[in-house]
Amino acid sequence: MILTIECPESGLRIDAYLAEELEGMTRSGVQKLIEAGNVTLGGKAVKKNHKTTQGETFLVEIPEPKEAAIAAENIPLEVAYEDDDLIVINKPRGMVVHPAPGHYEGTLVNALMYHCGDSLSGINGELRPGIVHRIDKDTSGLIIAAKNDFAHLSLAEQLKDHSLCRVYEAVVWGHFRDDEGTVDAPIGRHHTDRKRMAVTERNSREAITHYRVLARYRNYSHIQCRLETGRTHQIRVHMAYIGHPCLGDPVYGRQSPEKGLDGQCLHARRLQFIHPRTEKMVEVTTELPAYFREVLSKLGNEE
Repeated sequence: MILTIECPESGLRIDAYLAEELEGMTRSGVQKLIEAGNVTLGGKAVKKNHKTTQGETFLVEIPEPKEAAIAAENIPLEVAYEDDDLIVINKPRGMVVHPAPGHYEGTLVNALMYHCGDSLSGINGELRPGIVHRIDKDTSGLIIAAKNDFAHLSLAEQLKDHSLCRVYEAVVWGHFRDDEGTVDAPIGRHHTDRKRMAVTERNSREAITHYRVLARYRNYSHIQCRLETGRTHQIRVHMAYIGHPCLGDPVYGRQSPEKGLDGQCLHARRLQFIHPRTEKMVEVTTELPAYFREVLSKLGNEE
């Protein structure tokens, strides 16, 4: 496929431009094409942050879809909502969302492949069929998977324009001066530790988290967080940045186990979105899991 940049498109990042031009491709899918060297300019591969210029002509090679190389596994799932287009799972803490090198079994994707059979979107590639967004291994709660490309594209667009509402609850260190607030601070890879994220102006993306205090305990706060954007580890990074790391977070908080936790006390409690086919509002909520309730009981009485 050959694409030539017109005047109104000049100055756009190539990944953003192609995500708009290529039917059936999300921005993350486009970025994978670019990283694989399938987007060239003058015979040379481009980088995903290349800024387009009027008159440039790009050659885009889209490979044939690959059959997923991962196995379906009969792993019990707590289904919070399901229809012919999508499924919402209440993921337990400790479950990895999608396979990765060295970890190809026991993931949410393995379980979804068994539960849904062939009915999963293929947009995000062979290792992430159906996955629209993700939550961390030790974060529990609601996550959406799409059963077809039509639903996936609609939900991905809602993520992009921030109309897909994701609300979390967390227990964090310390007390907040105000009952609610917003953290507006860009997030990118940590400059020395590539496995961590950080608030940084360097190679970062906009990140906005709205928070509200639900209860105060001695030395801790129980808060609600609503994501306006969805960056990797966003709530964990933002809370640590303002001095209130998630209780039990071994990466951005205190290194030793706390209150019996071996991971962050963070739960994706509510999702709200426009159904791709019916165009009606769908809201899915879940109760706080046992580990979260146990932590709250250990904190004692509210202040």
